[in-house]
Amino acid sequence: MYSPTIQGVLAKLIALTSERDVNALEISLAHALFELVAPGAVAIYKLEDVHSKKFALTVMEGGDVPSAQIPADLQHMLEQCVATGQRQQYVRQDGETVTLYPVSCAKNKPLAVIGVTAPEVAGFDQITGMLLQVYQNFIALINDNEQDTLTGLLNRKTFEHKVNKVVTRVQNRHQREDDALGLHYYMAIFDIDHFKLVNDRYGHLLGDEVLLLFAQQMTYSLRDHDLLFRFGGEEFVAIFECHDQQEMQMVLDRFRERVAEFEFPQVGRITVSAGYTEIMAYDVSSHIIDRADVALYYAKHHGRNRVCNYERLVAEGALENKRNEGGVELF
Repeated sequence: MYSPTIQGVLAKLIALTSERDVNALEISLAHALFELVAPGAVAIYKLEDVHSKKFALTVMEGGDVPSAQIPADLQHMLEQCVATGQRQQYVRQDGETVTLYPVSCAKNKPLAVIGVTAPEVAGFDQITGMLLQVYQNFIALINDNEQDTLTGLLNRKTFEHKVNKVVTRVQNRHQREDDALGLHYYMAIFDIDHFKLVNDRYGHLLGDEVLLLFAQQMTYSLRDHDLLFRFGGEEFVAIFECHDQQEMQMVLDRFRERVAEFEFPQVGRITVSAGYTEIMAYDVSSHIIDRADVALYYAKHHGRNRVCNYERLVAEGALENKRNEGGVELF
């Protein structure tokens, strides 16, 4: 029976806690489990949508890579694992037993299920559980560091890192000329109309409640893979992946309409304006923000409660183009 040394345990903990990106942390965890506990295989099933209980296999270490389609019986066991918060045993068609471990954040929100295949469950179960607890605690620290304390959305500090990853993705597609999927990235800035009047009339406590409920509307209305940020005050930012500008406009208008129809307790109805721009290869985060902000400014000064696209405003002659072909603004 394989028995890990103290040095081995500490080395894996150091490697695990050196990561700051959640995806890289998942890979590091799978490596640690595979090498430290010596199982046959490790799989990480991330819970992508809490409401529909949609799981996706994000990491596989050791063993054969399974089909992207999760079998119905395994899906049921993953749901049971998350619902009970207890480890479950799943027997595959080939007779191998997979031990499923639930992983949750500090607020008991389910994050993922770790599947471990090993010949001797009793030998590694305790170490696996402890290592997963370290992972769970560290994920909670990362989330607390990345989230806005009032709304729970991503905070401004994390924006630069997230948007740079998106720009890199766009660059890679551009270099490969990989437009088969026909997907584009956009960044939008939202600003609650006349929010100062809300604070002046109802006080900052109710103002904070409006911000919290607005953030909830973003979470409920927009898609699970959209990146949602609170930039401060009544300003929010989101990064989207869409097929084209028309789809992006539809998504944003639908959200704007939902906000306008929502009854905020004691305050009544409010509206929101938004400006958005496409993220291009070799873009710079500050330039992306500036373009979206110009479109937002236009929306604010042309009636409010509307969504404006920077590129369309330029094409229509309503704005002067502030970027050249390289994606750098001209001063």
